[in-house]
Amino acid sequence: MTTAPSAPDAPSTTTDEPPQSSTPGPAGWAPLRPLVLRLHFYAGLLVAPFLLVAALTGFLYAASYQAEKIVYAHELTVPVGDTALPISQQVAAARKAHPEGTLAAVRPSPESDATTRVLLSGVKGVDAGHTLAVFVDPYTGKVRGSLEQYGATGALPLRTWIDEFHRDLQLGENGRLYSELAASWLWVIAGGGLVLWFGRRRAQRKVRGTSGRRRTLGLHGTVGVWAAAGFFFLSATGLTWSTYAGANIDELRTSLGQATPSVSAAAAGEHAGHDSAAGTGGTEHGVGLDKILAAARAKGLGDPVEIVPPADASSTYVVKQVQRSWPEKQDSVAVDPATGEVTDTLRFADHPLLAKLTRWGIDAHTGVLFGLVNQIVLMALGLSLVLLIVWGYRMWWQRGRASAFGRPIPRGAWQQVPPQILVPCLAVIAVLGYFVPLLGIPLAVFTAVDVVLGEIAHRRGQRTYGRQVA
Repeated sequence: MTTAPSAPDAPSTTTDEPPQSSTPGPAGWAPLRPLVLRLHFYAGLLVAPFLLVAALTGFLYAASYQAEKIVYAHELTVPVGDTALPISQQVAAARKAHPEGTLAAVRPSPESDATTRVLLSGVKGVDAGHTLAVFVDPYTGKVRGSLEQYGATGALPLRTWIDEFHRDLQLGENGRLYSELAASWLWVIAGGGLVLWFGRRRAQRKVRGTSGRRRTLGLHGTVGVWAAAGFFFLSATGLTWSTYAGANIDELRTSLGQATPSVSAAAAGEHAGHDSAAGTGGTEHGVGLDKILAAARAKGLGDPVEIVPPADASSTYVVKQVQRSWPEKQDSVAVDPATGEVTDTLRFADHPLLAKLTRWGIDAHTGVLFGLVNQIVLMALGLSLVLLIVWGYRMWWQRGRASAFGRPIPRGAWQQVPPQILVPCLAVIAVLGYFVPLLGIPLAVFTAVDVVLGEIAHRRGQRTYGRQVA
């Protein structure tokens, strides 16, 4: 529940909150409330603009899945035929039309009306880290088009552009700091809003029969309470693949033995290194794609799957399931290119618990885990966050309308907190700030600036008082 930013401190110390004695709750809550209120209020100064961009682009990204099906219908779908061609013939047709680059992967048609994707890397004009997806009719071998593709979910140009804008504002790695900042603070603002909302008297929470700032506050709080769980989820899952907090999370998972495992792609025994075509960008290696796919099918890998050719002469094919909608299909096998035998099998059921939770969390965050329902929920959360920010700015305006614009929350709230509460809170904040640096660093900077400004205001007040006495 984000609030709007505030102007520099005005001389007035009036707040819109009821007296502390009127607020029910534990004895330790009364001194904490002004501190939480100040944090919740000023967090908007730092984060609200970033959250607004993240909410709008997140809304668009959730909608882009359905838009992608419409915009690229010609490339993605085909009339259902009688018999599908062998996968090797489909790849050969794609390579005939697009001999450039190197074969990076093949995604056989997962449904009767879907095309096969042949993915090529190193193609001139295609961004590094992206591939060129060549779409092949599995019944006729006709190439229906080619598009640049990004990521494990197979994002095409429309969704890729929105995804990159949501993630890094199209600014590359440096731009990712914006989304990590938003994710780092979203749970803090939502948590602070929850504490403030449930700390108010029930009569002060209602929306009906109110007007002005009370009504805005009621709408802001009510929507924020209903959406808070979603905000906590988006914040936590967004941090799992962020630059700095994500690296700390990965390190923690690894230290706990909860890292995501991968199938071994090393060719075994006497066949290692015998496939001279491997790693050279050829269409097929060893026994060929058809036998490789058949070996994976025999191990229970159903559609959709992705076939990854050997990286070099001492590697195997890797066939992995790529369905991230529920129930997920994430099993994978390694297949020896010389013999067509499976050399290693990895089941998603055998992944560590934290690896599974991370996978499910990311897939729900990106809108694929539960399909259209997942995407609608994400759009609703994005819209809720936009409304909360707008209402926050409106409350900021209404709060100071009678005097100074956006009158801020008074300083010195932390001085009212008993040491037995303040010290543990500071310890927790220090630990969180270390593991989530884009929460800790801005908070430390804000605190330092606020202390300096407070000292300056205090000294100016003393000088003014001295002149008046004189």
